[in-house]
Amino acid sequence: MYLSSLTLSHFRSHRLVRLSVDARPVAIFGPNGAGKTNLIEAVSLFSPGRGLRRAAAAEMARRPESLGWKVTGILHGTTTHEIAFSSEGGAARQVEVDGKVASQVGLGRIARVVWLIPAMDRLWIEGAEGRRRFLDRAVLSLYPDHAQAVLDYEKAMRERNRLLKEQVRDPHWYAALEAQMARSGAAIHANRLAAVDRLTEAQREAETAFPVAELDLTQTEGEMPGSEAGLREALAESRFRDIAAGRTLVGPHRADLHGVFAAKGVPAAECSTGEQKALLISLILANARALAQDESQPPLVLLDEVAAHLDANRRAALYDEICALGAQAWMTGTERSLFDGLGGRAQALEVTEEAGESRVSTVALNP
Repeated sequence: MYLSSLTLSHFRSHRLVRLSVDARPVAIFGPNGAGKTNLIEAVSLFSPGRGLRRAAAAEMARRPESLGWKVTGILHGTTTHEIAFSSEGGAARQVEVDGKVASQVGLGRIARVVWLIPAMDRLWIEGAEGRRRFLDRAVLSLYPDHAQAVLDYEKAMRERNRLLKEQVRDPHWYAALEAQMARSGAAIHANRLAAVDRLTEAQREAETAFPVAELDLTQTEGEMPGSEAGLREALAESRFRDIAAGRTLVGPHRADLHGVFAAKGVPAAECSTGEQKALLISLILANARALAQDESQPPLVLLDEVAAHLDANRRAALYDEICALGAQAWMTGTERSLFDGLGGRAQALEVTEEAGESRVSTVALNP
């Protein structure tokens, strides 16, 4: 899976950019603040959701004009599609596939994108919400219908939480909502368990320079009933406790992802900063390998400022694994020299900034 063209109009710091690329990795370099991450954010929109920054559509418009923005690309996979994203006047992002309006769920069945960005560096030591989001990105890439299950669950939970805050005690108000939460919640839990198994298998089967992360799906409190009937019963039993708290305290929204550096038997949260980063890279590569096996093609891989945090040997190993995978990896860094190990195996873009506007030039990497 790869993009052969990418056009940005009034997107972030880019007034107008037209790129023609091939299936090789794309190395993007330039000074901080030039607009490198804005480029790969545009690529991240090809995956369901709000992109790698989780930004609202209005935040993506170029300032100060705020005229609206558009991103268009030709995506090659098992089939080829022209996909466009746009927003006018701060309105919600619109998606079109081959000129027809498409849904986020539909987009997930066409495009596969995985990413690692600096904001994830503290994944193992901060709150469970970030780890759930990280896991759900992997789940969604492997099981596109996961998006609909999450939407259904969150919609029903919002309604249930409203009843809880209003101190409603009549069980009839809760029954239908809890039945919906149980159906979609059981599907979410099953998808997450399956994804954890796939990531674990993909790590262990690979010859890699990056450490294996043993993964376990846990709950921030209590246990997650695995079946639909079990979750429905748990929600009913928890009503009075939930009324006191003003929110739902049981369900897949309370899940957490626990990781262990397998070779050392050390929890990821207790590893060094470098080890934590290596574990994250290992999981992203495992996700890409699992997708390559499922789809007979690797996904788009986005790596923001990863190379600068690796020593020369690990950097070379990362490039070798990406090239062996055959992935079009979009990678950013401040210096061209960070990508010297790629040579002719990659294409390169230099991003500069002039008078508040990003400029993108195609250049060659050193052999």
